[in-house]
Amino acid sequence: MNLSRYITEEAIKLSMETRIEPLEEEQSEQKWLQSSKELILEELVSLLESSYRIGNYNKLLTDFVNRERKATTALGQGIAVPHIRSMQAKDFMLAFARSSEGYPFDSPDSEPVHLFFVMAAPPYEDALYLKAFKALVEKLQYDSFRQELMDATYPGEVIRAIRAME
Repeated sequence: MNLSRYITEEAIKLSMETRIEPLEEEQSEQKWLQSSKELILEELVSLLESSYRIGNYNKLLTDFVNRERKATTALGQGIAVPHIRSMQAKDFMLAFARSSEGYPFDSPDSEPVHLFFVMAAPPYEDALYLKAFKALVEKLQYDSFRQELMDATYPGEVIRAIRAME
């Protein structure tokens, strides 16, 4: 599948800005993790909002938060793919964000997440959504691909790396 046709340079952020507060003594780890994930999702949904046609930003963010509460979208190996089908997505959307420090995101291997691919599609785009998710996860299995994403210095390099894996 040609994923590179679904992502633009405007939908790529090579240095995430979300600041996560340290876990406080009286705070439960689960509540801290949930609030941290919500902050990260805000930044990711903002990337979708500035790059694609969406309905209501707050409703789209709520859809992502609710999806993340059901089960983590972190895959391990420093990767997370937050993904939803929502009426707030006017078309299939794909964006990429990177954090060199990494964020806690309830990863199965308990490692911080550095690479975020965020996907949203309208509910009636099931076939494209599932095909894109499968293609993306297959590409992310390769160490060389993940390393190219970590080493990219400008958005065009991310698109080139995606295109090279097709």
